[in-house]
Amino acid sequence: MATELPKTDVVIVGAGWTGLAAAKELADAGQRCVVIERGDWRHDATNFGAPEEHDELKYARRKEHMIDTPTKTLSFRNNSDQTALPMRRLGSFLPGKGLGGAGIHWNGQLWRPLPSDLQMRSHYAERYGESILDGMNVQDWGVTYDELEPHLDFFDRVCGTAGVAGNLNGETQEGGNPFEGPRSADYPNPPMKASPPLQMFRDTAAQMGYNPFHMPSANVTKAYENAYGAQLHPCTYCGFCERFGCGYFAKADPIICIYDVVKDHENFELRMNSQVLRVEKSADGKTATGVTYIDENGQEVFQPADTVCLNAYALWNVHLMLVSGLGTPYDPETGEGTVGRNYAYQTIAAASVFFDENVWSNPFMGAGALGMTIDDFNGDNFDHTDLGFVGGGYISANQTNGRPINYQPTPPDTPSWGAEWKQAVRESYLHHVGIVCHGSSVAVPENYLDLDPTYKDAYGQPLLRMTFDFPENDRKMSAYVLSKAEEIARNMDNVRAVGTVNRAAEGESYSVVPYQTTHNTGGAVIGTDPATSVVNRYGQMWDHHNVFVFGACLFPQNLGYNPTGPLMGLAYWTLDHMKNDYLQNPRPLMDA
Repeated sequence: MATELPKTDVVIVGAGWTGLAAAKELADAGQRCVVIERGDWRHDATNFGAPEEHDELKYARRKEHMIDTPTKTLSFRNNSDQTALPMRRLGSFLPGKGLGGAGIHWNGQLWRPLPSDLQMRSHYAERYGESILDGMNVQDWGVTYDELEPHLDFFDRVCGTAGVAGNLNGETQEGGNPFEGPRSADYPNPPMKASPPLQMFRDTAAQMGYNPFHMPSANVTKAYENAYGAQLHPCTYCGFCERFGCGYFAKADPIICIYDVVKDHENFELRMNSQVLRVEKSADGKTATGVTYIDENGQEVFQPADTVCLNAYALWNVHLMLVSGLGTPYDPETGEGTVGRNYAYQTIAAASVFFDENVWSNPFMGAGALGMTIDDFNGDNFDHTDLGFVGGGYISANQTNGRPINYQPTPPDTPSWGAEWKQAVRESYLHHVGIVCHGSSVAVPENYLDLDPTYKDAYGQPLLRMTFDFPENDRKMSAYVLSKAEEIARNMDNVRAVGTVNRAAEGESYSVVPYQTTHNTGGAVIGTDPATSVVNRYGQMWDHHNVFVFGACLFPQNLGYNPTGPLMGLAYWTLDHMKNDYLQNPRPLMDA
């Protein structure tokens, strides 16, 4: 029997970006907030400082900051004719654990959605006709770019984002992204420095008629006080961003930017090492009454609350809904139900550029968002007529790291071991740059999330089951965008070889084994129609008005961008409506 605790105003599941933002905003609004986090407490330089944190084997290879698959994992298959098997080692994506969640080991690449991304179905149907979307579950988000812009701008000021605005109040700005939606203000900080290979990419892309710009970066470029009063420091270009925490207070993360300014709030409480098992419902099933979890002592506890916020990683939010009986599970046979529907991923391709001895770079002087980018082939920034696909992706020359285990670039056809391989590594290490094609992923009926009928986790609950393969649309899109990246690469000076990797376009089935990106989206999507969405446009569940959902699980399909910026824009949009409309009069904010 679970021990019942005193009731709180709000219980928040997860202490990552959205969970801590929710706690800060709602605590300031007078709500007593209890945040429940499955992982350990960890904090700033005590945990993340060099040289201990700069342990590539421990953090990049053995994934110390990520979930423990023997305790929490999922099962996977490419299609419904296969039997799903548990993911026993992390590979394709890396959900986090502990205070700060995956926001600790992110790269800091901070994007906004294109206005047309948020109205994808209506936009493409109007421009090209409905038939271009045949076979897809592509949907509008139900919220527009103009509605999200103030909240996207606020998150830029939370992170101290570095970059060059391309569209300031509707006026195109030189050096920025001309395709972006209008910004109400410039970036808080100037852009990162550009290494010689990035400068070459910039110059070549510009000569070819494209529009290069600095990648937007949450690796802060100067001393900065954020919107909450937290202090951040200039990036040192140490090359330990992805898979690592930042002990320099230079990469914006949820601990530095939010936790430190809310931790002593009288309305804030954080409970670590506590696994939420389910959301409990009222007798009539119309509202949630709180959550049941296993505490750090292994005891089952019920935390009653007036409002429940689901702020876990995208996949685990969907799993928690399914095991709690929140909403109606998606049935791929009938197309009915919404929880688990519209799962999508990210379609990644890459080109490796090898220069002769005339082009030097110091790859170990990197940063997670050190990149030079073009957006000319992202979203609907180019004409899709007769191309046979929708969507696109940004093309970016990046210099994130030169770490000895993971960074061993060699030209095509190099042996994978031996003296010839060693020589190729020596010759290539200082003369290489990677170009990534960060592509979108459309939702299709056959890609979805549900509960596995066979395998259970350490808590006796069915595993989340993922059924996914690259849609044909995305295979075509990825081949097209990579061809443009390869063209840029071959036009750069002093290039001796170019290699490409594109699993999707080469016809391979998606695999959970090799790392690709931690950008899992969908499964609890936002919208204005309860037949095709789990939550309304305010992030509120249609079936349980006191349950609010956050994160990339809300995306009806994935953008050609990293999801952190859009999901935080949605988070602050939802919190704004909770504070200013819902809490004074709890009720459905939209009619079903």
